[in-house]
Amino acid sequence: MQLSIIGYDPSGAWMRQAGTMEELLGYRSSGGITWINVNGLKDCGEALSRLSETYGVHPLTLEDILNTEHRPKVEEFDDYIFITFKLIKANSERRIEIEQVSIILTKDTVITFQESHGPFFEPIRRRILGNVGRIRKMGSDYLAYAIMDSVIDGYFVALDDIGTKIEDFEDRAILDNDASFIPDLQDMKQLLLKIRRIVWPLRENLSSLQRMETPLVNENLDPFLKDLYDNVLQAAETVETYRELLSGVLEVNMSAVSNRMNSVMKVLTIISTIFIPITFIVGVYGMNFSNMPELDYPYAYYVTWGVMFVIVIGMIVYFKRKKWI
Repeated sequence: MQLSIIGYDPSGAWMRQAGTMEELLGYRSSGGITWINVNGLKDCGEALSRLSETYGVHPLTLEDILNTEHRPKVEEFDDYIFITFKLIKANSERRIEIEQVSIILTKDTVITFQESHGPFFEPIRRRILGNVGRIRKMGSDYLAYAIMDSVIDGYFVALDDIGTKIEDFEDRAILDNDASFIPDLQDMKQLLLKIRRIVWPLRENLSSLQRMETPLVNENLDPFLKDLYDNVLQAAETVETYRELLSGVLEVNMSAVSNRMNSVMKVLTIISTIFIPITFIVGVYGMNFSNMPELDYPYAYYVTWGVMFVIVIGMIVYFKRKKWI
């Protein structure tokens, strides 16, 4: 578990790292906005209990924070608003990773909880410490918005990577020697379904946050929340588009497999058709009747071969005229 705290106001900002929750809480200042970040949720139950005592966090909220499989939601309490949602990112190996992020928003404090270690919020820290943009002039609700906006912007980066993989699937759909195509396609469909379950509830949660009548969210934040809602809606529509594209890719693959099978069956049928009259001739002259007139003819063997050869050539020419081959 890594603990950090940032304090700021329009005139300045500072940041501290802490080894324990007691040390971190000792850095709190009475003025300005405070941002506490808990990075990593393993073996941190005692630290979170100490934090909840200080800020009056309900035990059920702590359970939701520690339950990393929880679906996105927004809850309003007397002294704070609790927001939990998912972070979606592509790692260095182009694999999509999903982790939970939780936010507790109070009047002058924002507490964030990341499921695993990572510098995902580093750009926001640089904006605060470098006094870039409007963040140091706004309240704690704007900081919570900035954190959510950073996470949702990451959705589009991950979705762009997924879009590139879907383009690869389109190229692979017509190959006949790609044994891993179907398993990879199914994995991608499962991933998109998981992302859909993340994005769609968040859309409803942002709508609920906009409608909340609470002093913790200033009405000046409404345009920013509206923009956030539009971004989530766009991400949700992109997920649906990708799911439809994958269904189309699967249909293309099934059509390609069917066409290859039809081609194979066509060749086999033509070969069988050609051999039917030849087999008939061989069968007739393989009956070994003593009174068959051609048996005593000295050139019967060669004539039989000639007749079979002429039949084969004639059938091939006929098939080509009919454009069957």
